[in-house]
Amino acid sequence: MSLLYAIWLIFPAYVANASAVLFKGKIPIDFGKTWRGKPIFGKGKTWRGLAGGVAAGMMVGLLMNLAYPSFGNGMEAFLVLFCLSFGALAGDLIKSFIKRRIGKKRGEKWLIADQIDFLLGSFLFSFLFTRDWFLTNFKIYHIIFLLIFTPLIHLATNILAYVLKLKKVPW
Repeated sequence: MSLLYAIWLIFPAYVANASAVLFKGKIPIDFGKTWRGKPIFGKGKTWRGLAGGVAAGMMVGLLMNLAYPSFGNGMEAFLVLFCLSFGALAGDLIKSFIKRRIGKKRGEKWLIADQIDFLLGSFLFSFLFTRDWFLTNFKIYHIIFLLIFTPLIHLATNILAYVLKLKKVPW
């Protein structure tokens, strides 16, 4: 049951990460600017995708919290869900920034980083801004489990998004 609870707790981050692609958008977060001759994040990272992904993660988390309160009450729940959702997309942005620096193109596969970037971002933001909630709910074995489980589920959902023509690449 405890490992299922870990999935439950991180699920808003999964939703935020997976749904950002559904919102697409035209205005890149980096406004098409470059740094040292390379895109900062790239055209695929848009303001609409960021806002939509965060909103989707938070909305799902709030509904989950109604069914089974586990993210806190009132403002605490709002902050926890924001950290989980925004942190997931911030992790993805950081990965994109690093990918551009090392010469990887948009959509180019980068094993492991493509599967756990959002998870690490979600953990980091939750730890930094909701430390008590994070330390109360996530044990080290939860984190290790999620670091193993997430690449498997991430790959499966990306393949599904590719088959449904929501993504151009299956990773």
